[in-house]
Amino acid sequence: MQDDRLSVIFGALADPTRRAILTRLAEGDATVSELAEPFSISLQAVSRHLKVLEQAGLITRSRSAQWRSSSLNAEPLREATAWMERYRQFWDTNFARLDAHLKRMQKSDPPPTDQ
Repeated sequence: MQDDRLSVIFGALADPTRRAILTRLAEGDATVSELAEPFSISLQAVSRHLKVLEQAGLITRSRSAQWRSSSLNAEPLREATAWMERYRQFWDTNFARLDAHLKRMQKSDPPPTDQ
């Protein structure tokens, strides 16, 4: 079900460490050690974050000899963005209506007078 997949994606994105990992992977593939560098957490903790991201489909992991690297898979981000896009349109429409209403109010209000 699409909603369940979105729940997993948004759950993975809810953590700031995982978002930072995705930001780093947008620059290119990286090993666990490379991904752990900016954080004050263990390699094991980073590996757990990577597992969550992998289960959400946001990354893929590969092994070459003794190195295990991770790569960004942006397709689930596209799904989440498409879902959120409906709400952006909703807010854009409501803000445009509010703006029009405020302009009408400004035109009908007399300017303040100094006494």
